[in-house]
Amino acid sequence: MADTTEQDERHRRLTAWRASDRVLWRASADHRLGDRLAALAAHAGEVYDLDAWTDVYGNGVVAELEERAAQLLGFPAAAFFPTGTMAQQVALRCWAGRTGNPTVALHPTAHPEVHERGAFGVVSGLRTVHPTHEPRLPTAAEIRDFDEPFGALMLELPLRDAGFVLPSWDELVEVVEAARERDAVVHFDGARLWECAPHFGRPLDEIASLADSVYVSFYKSLDALSGAVLAGPEDLVAEARTWRHRYGGQVFQQYPAALSALLGLERELPRLPSYVAHAKVVAAALHEAFTEAGVPWFRVHPQEPHTHQFQVWLAHEAEALNEAAVRQAEETGVTLFRRWFTEGCPPGVSVTEVTVASEGLEWTGDDVRAAVAEFMRRVG
Repeated sequence: MADTTEQDERHRRLTAWRASDRVLWRASADHRLGDRLAALAAHAGEVYDLDAWTDVYGNGVVAELEERAAQLLGFPAAAFFPTGTMAQQVALRCWAGRTGNPTVALHPTAHPEVHERGAFGVVSGLRTVHPTHEPRLPTAAEIRDFDEPFGALMLELPLRDAGFVLPSWDELVEVVEAARERDAVVHFDGARLWECAPHFGRPLDEIASLADSVYVSFYKSLDALSGAVLAGPEDLVAEARTWRHRYGGQVFQQYPAALSALLGLERELPRLPSYVAHAKVVAAALHEAFTEAGVPWFRVHPQEPHTHQFQVWLAHEAEALNEAAVRQAEETGVTLFRRWFTEGCPPGVSVTEVTVASEGLEWTGDDVRAAVAEFMRRVG
C-alpha cells in the first residue's frame, strides 16, 4: 500500500509539473518517454553523423564524447561510465593502487558517504576519513593538521548537501597544495563542475587542472539521459577502462546516452553562466518575499548562490509544504518549489533545492514574489 501511495503521489507531482506554464526548471525525468525519444531523434543530428554505425563497447559516438570531454577538461584522456558512482569507485581504487594508501579524505556529506550505501568500503576496499564536519569543504589548515595519512583527497565541487557551496579560488588552490604537501593525490567529484566556472572566474580546464583526476556527470546539469566521464592521465584512464569492464560498465551500446550528452555540451553548457547569474536574482527575490510575507523563520542558502542551485529552509513540516507546492502548480500553473525534505533538518524544519535553468530566466523578481505569496497562502 505504501508503494502504491508513493507512486500515486509521484504521478500527481509529475502531472502538475508537466502541465505548469511557469517553472524555474524542468528535470529530464519530468518528461514522458515518447517526448524524450522524439526530442533526441530530432536534434541528435546536430552533434553527430547519424549515418555512422552504432557504437559497440565504447567506440564510435562514445569515443567522440570521451575525446570532447577530455578536451574541455584539459586532460589527455577520458573514459565514459554508465554512472558516476562507478566512475568514482574506479578512480579512487586506481589511485589507491598507485599511492599504496586506500584511505580517502572527503566531506561527511559527500555523495559516496550519503547516497551510495557505503560503496567505497563495501565494494572497493577503500576507507574514508573526514578532515572537517563543517558545512563546507575543508580548509588548507584542516588538511595539513589532519591527524592521519590519506592517499587521496576527494573534493565535491560544489558540495551539494551543504547548499551547493564552493570555496573561493584561492581557498581551493591552497587546499590542493596542502594535500600535495602530504603526498596525496587530488580527485574532484565534479558531478556539477560545469556550473562552477562563473564562481571561480576561471575556465573549466583551468579549474580541472588543479586535480589529478576529475569526474563529471552529463545528466545533472546538461540534461542528458545518463552517463559520466572520468578524465585524467592516460595511464590512469587506461587502467580505469579495465576496472570499468570488471565492474560491469562495459555496456554493449550506449549511443542514446552519448548523443544526449553531446547535445548537452553543445546546448546547455554555454547557457550555464546565465543560469548562475539569474539564480542570484531568484534567491534575492525569495528572501525579500519571505520577509514581506512575515514568515517568522526561513533561510535562503547561500543567500547569494554559488551556482544555479541553492537551498530554501522553512519552519514547516515537509508534508504540508509538498501539498502546498503541488496545489499551487495544479491551481495556478506555476511551479515554484518541487519537493521538500526533512532529512538532516531539525524537528519542524524542512528544506528544498531550487534550480534555475532556461525557463527560469523568464522570471522577474516580481514573478518570484507573487509566487511566494501564493505558496505561503496555501501553506497557511
